[in-house]
Amino acid sequence: MGKGLFEVRTSLAGVTIARVRLCFHSGELYPVHGFIKKSQRTLAPDLALARERQKEIEDGGERI
Repeated sequence: MGKGLFEVRTSLAGVTIARVRLCFHSGELYPVHGFIKKSQRTLAPDLALARERQKEIEDGGERI
């Protein structure tokens, strides 16, 4: 994902794939967005939401 944002993927029943986007801050791991993947490409709104939440964490905002 880049810029401090990481993605963990896991296969669920059938061909379903779940993904969770994570970031590290001050030695802690924060999940910033999770979803069920329906296509191969990464949708811009999903990535934008994860980056927005990552910025909130890095700026000292409330914990998610």
